Amino acid sequence: MSEQPPRDSSEQPDPLDHFEEIIAAETGRDPDLAVIEAGSRTLRTLGGPPEAGVPTRPADPEVDKALREVEAELATRWGETKLEPSVSRIAALMDVLGEPQRSYPSIHITGTNGKTSTARMIEALLGAFDLRTGRYTSPHVQSITERISLDGAPVTAERFIETYQDIKPYTEMVDSQQEYRLSFFEVLTAMAYAAFADAPVDVAVVEVGMGGSWDATNVIDADVAVVTPIDLDHTDRLGGTHAAIATEKAGIVKQDATVVLAQQPVDAAQVLLKKAVEVDATVAREGLEFGVVSRQIAVGGQLLTLRGLGGEYEEVYLPLHGPYQAHNAAVALAAVEAFFGVGSQRPEPLDIDTVRKAFAAVSSPGRMEVVRRSPTVVLDAAHNPAGARATAEAIGEAFDFSRLIGVVGASGDKNVRGLLEAFEPIFAEVVVTQNSSHRAMDADALAAIAVEVFGEERVQVEPRLPDALEAAITLAEEDGEFAGGGVLVTGSVITVGEARLLLGKG
Repeated sequence: MSEQPPRDSSEQPDPLDHFEEIIAAETGRDPDLAVIEAGSRTLRTLGGPPEAGVPTRPADPEVDKALREVEAELATRWGETKLEPSVSRIAALMDVLGEPQRSYPSIHITGTNGKTSTARMIEALLGAFDLRTGRYTSPHVQSITERISLDGAPVTAERFIETYQDIKPYTEMVDSQQEYRLSFFEVLTAMAYAAFADAPVDVAVVEVGMGGSWDATNVIDADVAVVTPIDLDHTDRLGGTHAAIATEKAGIVKQDATVVLAQQPVDAAQVLLKKAVEVDATVAREGLEFGVVSRQIAVGGQLLTLRGLGGEYEEVYLPLHGPYQAHNAAVALAAVEAFFGVGSQRPEPLDIDTVRKAFAAVSSPGRMEVVRRSPTVVLDAAHNPAGARATAEAIGEAFDFSRLIGVVGASGDKNVRGLLEAFEPIFAEVVVTQNSSHRAMDADALAAIAVEVFGEERVQVEPRLPDALEAAITLAEEDGEFAGGGVLVTGSVITVGEARLLLGKG
């Protein structure tokens, strides 16, 4: 099915007249709370790179072999889910490398959902203003080289290998001096910081791996700290409340920085604003200093009017689906404005044509990504209840499926029941499966939960992902009243990445 066409603009209220009303409706909270809690300075209005895509395996057999050897060596280290909450090892490695992360300014991004898409938007905006960018995000969809990008594109396999070999003697030196060896994520983080310094980049856009305070990325002192929406995830490591999770994530907010806050639960906002006061950080809050004024559904995405720190940005086309991506765009725009000093050092907004060009070029593989037509197959890496709810809303808004089949493969350490419950209203049937990761939940165990949520007649079990995709596509193609069916593959970044390969993307 095709996306819904643009809506008649005559149906929309005048956004300039109703900004505060729109924001109040979207936040559902008292906008004065943040003012009361903050007691700090706030930013107020004073008056692109090519599409990155996803890399494939190297065509040169020798390069592919060398990359596999690097991947194998990295795999011997602690995985990303095994943590020792400390930055001592990565700090020691940065020291022997000569502190490469100090050689460029940075924008640091934390939060529960939306970090990677927001990072890509920030990168696109900075690149459109002729800055050389480095972007570090995780996890990857298909190739480990995706995690480190220069000028809007993943580094080549050759450069990834070279960077690893360059820092390898130093990682071994630090390994010998520490109680625990450097982890997989710590080594990749060091590689990113070293690659950015070697390029060199004008600015680094860095996404945390988990939390903030003790995340390996947190050896930078970012000029701009971004906090995307906080929800309950990784509760065994970050805490079981929004406030506890926000406490960890607030660790990226440094002295005299600018903090760009997406809409947050009240208790999370209180923690973040208190931290801003403690370090004399400047605060820009979605719903107060910036936000989404209006949005219209358009073919392939949406048309936005954004209120930034320097004024209104109208007719901004974003080729991504869902209300949450509009909010990510507002956050990204505010972060880049803050980086350039808009709202504090300079009164004028960013050049509107450059902003439009940048957003129109944004891509986010594996996030509401259409990879097939007839029937339409959509991939989305939602892996927690909050992400699933956002995806469910976006699917209902952007597509007119008469019958939607879900393919779900989740990790065993996630809130799988909450994930399935979020999707239950939009899935006619669900095919449960598992990906190749050791973290994947067993398909039968996932099916047992799915039966409790959906009922036995709506659940099909296919342990192999290729079989699950085939089964779902067959169900979506059923004739009669079910014409116009679609498939949503979700539950894990790994599931989405493997499905993407199976469906011919990369």
